[in-house]
Order: sequence, then C-alpha cells, then structure tokens
Amino acid sequence: MISSGTKNENIAWTLVKFCTPLILSGILQQLYNWADAFIVGNVNGETALAAIGAVSSINNFYIMAITGFTTGLSILIAQKFGRGEREQISRILSTFLVILGVIFTVVAVVVFNVSGRLLTVMDTPADIFENSKTYLQIITVGVPFLTVYNLYAAAIRAIGDSRAPFYAVLVSSAVNVVMDILFVAGFGWGVKGAAVATVIAQAAMTAFMIIYGVCRHPVIRFKKGEIFSRDCLAKGFSFGTPPMVQSCINSFGNMILQAFMNGFGTATVAAITTAYRVDCIALLPVINLGSGISTLVAQSYGAGDKKRAWNIFKSGVGLMIIVSSVLTLLVVTFGGKMVEIFGAGPEVVAIGTDFFRSLAKFYVIYGLAMACRGYIEGLGEVLYSSIIGVTALAVRIINSYALKPVFDNMVIAYAEGISWTLLLALFAARIAVKRKRDKTTEEINI
Repeated sequence: MISSGTKNENIAWTLVKFCTPLILSGILQQLYNWADAFIVGNVNGETALAAIGAVSSINNFYIMAITGFTTGLSILIAQKFGRGEREQISRILSTFLVILGVIFTVVAVVVFNVSGRLLTVMDTPADIFENSKTYLQIITVGVPFLTVYNLYAAAIRAIGDSRAPFYAVLVSSAVNVVMDILFVAGFGWGVKGAAVATVIAQAAMTAFMIIYGVCRHPVIRFKKGEIFSRDCLAKGFSFGTPPMVQSCINSFGNMILQAFMNGFGTATVAAITTAYRVDCIALLPVINLGSGISTLVAQSYGAGDKKRAWNIFKSGVGLMIIVSSVLTLLVVTFGGKMVEIFGAGPEVVAIGTDFFRSLAKFYVIYGLAMACRGYIEGLGEVLYSSIIGVTALAVRIINSYALKPVFDNMVIAYAEGISWTLLLALFAARIAVKRKRDKTTEEINI
C-alpha cells in the first residue's frame, strides 16, 4: 500500500512504482481486445474486422459508464483511506455492488434487445450488419462481470494496491487468447466465437479479483449486517455520478461520431477503428499515469497533506512530458505497421497511417491535460472535471462536422486533438485559480 509519504520520499519514483502495474494491466487488457480483432481479421477478413469495430462505441457506452462511476468511488475510497476511516471502505464497496449490479444488469438486457435498432440508427454498413449484431448481443452478457470487477479493482487500487488489476487481467488475457484460437480458428465460429471468448475471459478476471481482494485485503471484506449502507449512498453518488454521466455522454457522443465515421465507408471504418485499438494501447501510460496522480493526490489530500499533493502533480507533469513525447515518436513511426498486422489491406493501412500522423502530434497536449485532470479529481472536484469533459466532447462533435470539408476523413483526428487542447486549457485555468485562492487563504490565516 502507498503511504502518505516520508521526508525523503522520491515522489516521481513513487508514481512510477504505483502506475507501472496499472499501465501493464491496461496494456494486457487492450491486447486481449486485440486478440479478437487480430484473429478474426486474419481468419475471416476485413469485413469481419469492421463488424467488430462498428460496435465498439456501443460496447464502450456501458463500459465507460461502469468505469466512470467506479473511478469516482475510487477517489472517495482513497480519501477515506488517507483519513484513516477504513471501516467505511467495505461498506462503500458492498453497497455499490448491490446498486450497480442491478443497474447494469438492466442496461445489458436493454442493449441486447435493441441491438439491431442501435446499429440501424448508427448507419452500420449492410455487409457487416448481422455480424455486428451477433457480436454486440453476446458481449452484453459480460456486463455484470465487468461491473463487479471494476468495483473491486477501484477499491483495491484506492488503498494503494495497483498490482491486483495486473494479475487479474493477466489471467483474463491468457483465457481470452486460448478461447479465441479455439472458437474462431478451431471451431470456425468467426465473430460469434470472438464474443464468447471475451465473455468467458471477463468472468475469469472477475473471479480472480474477488478471490485476491478478499484474501489479501481485510479492509474490503464485508462485515455481517453491513452489506448495504444508506449512509454511504449520498457520498458515493456525489463522487461516482458526475464521472459516470460524463462517460455516458462521451459514449453517446462517440456513437454519434461512429455514425459520422460510417459515412466514409467500410475501408475508413476498418482503418480508424483498428487504428483506435493501437491508439488506446499507446495512450495507456498517459491515462494510467493520470489515474495514479489522482489516487496519490486523493490519499494525500485526505490525510491533510496539500504540499505532497502538489508535489505529486508537479512530478506527474514532468513524467507526462517524457512519456507522451516518446509515444508520439513510436506511433508516428510504427502506427501504420500495427494496423497492417490485423490483416488489413493497402487502402486500410494507408488511411490508418494518415490517422496516426494527424493525431499523434497532439499526444503531449493530451498528456498534460490528463496530469491536470488527475490533480483536480484527486482533490475531489469530480463534478468540474466531468463538466469540462462533456464540453470538450461537444467541441469535438461540432468540429467533426464543421471541419469535414477541410480535412475529409482525417477530421476525426483533428477534431479530437482540438478537444484535447481545450481540456488542457480549462484544467490548467482551474488549477491556477485554486492555487491563487489557497495562497490567499494562507496569508489571511497568517
């Protein structure tokens, strides 16, 4: 577990140690998502690859809703942990297992039953429609598993154990690859086999996380008579709801953008959805470093150590510049080649290469924005963070349509880059205001 800091603490090293398992678990998680696309693309071709990619925005809707809410809960739990209020942690976890378990099971049932209508509204190309529908319906079965996993992962990460998600995803990745090879390449189930493999892997990941958490961390074990606590509801919802709403709005916005992208044809859909698979894994160090900043700032702020919280942010900014610069170079150099390994043809690879060259120039800006967001959220300002996130999404959607005559299908990359720039400006402005206010308060107290 991460302590509240010592006099000779090397904060940059503390961040690296805490974030490395998070980054590795994120990479593994994306790699097992890759396995579906890689095996299906090479066994069944570009049409099947596009079918999986075409449902990614719908699938991400409930995934981002779950992770959004649990991200907020993780900040609350980290602050409780920093304050020493450890008896509250198991109550928060058990209460929201009940609440979110019911909510997202209902969401899964609804998505399953309206999957065809959703794909029609999104203008899914006819040659991939049925495969996309099959894939979407099957993977909704895994929603309850994802809910439980993310709740346990959020609680365990908040108390300073960042290794548990890595171990869980390692198990899941191994199961997913084996099942993909068996169902897709062996049984010839195609897209259906990839979806079944994903659900089985999610179940294995969830089972591991529960067993690991209960055995290793007594603080999250449920106490008799305290499975559901009304006292935890208000605080939990105040932290979890804003990022969940933001994530839902973002996911809805991504569905709008997916429909917009579908208008460019199957080649662009295959290229950019595949490129986003690479982009997602490339940006994981940035995203998880931001998450690490948020957790450590929340622990320090909960313990009343504002100076350490600020030092964590400053060290995080330095690390972000280094990491995002390296990622820019790697993606510009190798991004197109990564699209090619999924079985894509020359036209798809060319579009994917152009996409990376357009988007990667904004990586450093995105990294700085995530460092600022981590600091702001660690202080508990999840509502502000969510409002700014929604604002940036609105700008991205508007620019996608407005700038299409200028950038054609590359407008998807440039619109996102512009939204990242806005995020950085607004988060940096908020931090400057808070620092000025804190200094004024200190001077008054003196």
